[in-house]
Amino acid sequence: MKIHKEGRGFLTVLFFILLAINAGILILASFGDVFKGIIGGVSLVIFLFFLQFFRNPTRKIELNDKQVLAPCDGKVVVIETTPEDEYFKGKDRIQVSIFMSPVNVHVNRNPVTGLIKYFKYHPGKYLVAWHPKSSTENERTTVVYQLHKNVEILIRQIAGAAARRIKWYIEEGDSVIQGREFGFIKFGSRVDLFLPLDAEIKVANGQITKGGLTVIAELK
Repeated sequence: MKIHKEGRGFLTVLFFILLAINAGILILASFGDVFKGIIGGVSLVIFLFFLQFFRNPTRKIELNDKQVLAPCDGKVVVIETTPEDEYFKGKDRIQVSIFMSPVNVHVNRNPVTGLIKYFKYHPGKYLVAWHPKSSTENERTTVVYQLHKNVEILIRQIAGAAARRIKWYIEEGDSVIQGREFGFIKFGSRVDLFLPLDAEIKVANGQITKGGLTVIAELK
């Protein structure tokens, strides 16, 4: 298992901070062995928590131009028909939202192969990711993929209450490949997909998804 590039610097700094704390307690403080052991154990748990958060497992992606793959690991929390205002100007789309908890892999992957038709970053609030207004008021990005026959898929990275940094590695005009990384969100967050009305949804509310592996929908 690899560690994602977004976490390498953070983990290095965290390691030396925890090392310094434990070394200081061990050398300078006159605490008992039990207390020192507790501090060492807590430090190890903290480091392992952040280590697992930045994990970046290798996955074998099977490309399929008729399928929309999950853009991230998490749990499906919304499947509904709703108007999308930013790009589709109020036209109805099928929204599928995936919530990522702090224990999920937080790599974001292209759900389809295509052209980046539209990209915009929006600064904003940090409401909890499942809040109804988080998709329009939180810090977020909006990405539109143009596929064959001019089919368009919109995806939105949304920061949550603990997610204070959205990263992306794409720009308008880029050609991208299904399953490849396009971004990362640090700590709990959410990703919304807006799909054509004739898309056949292949997931259910509450279902666990794996980025690049779970089929969210099939396109006509």
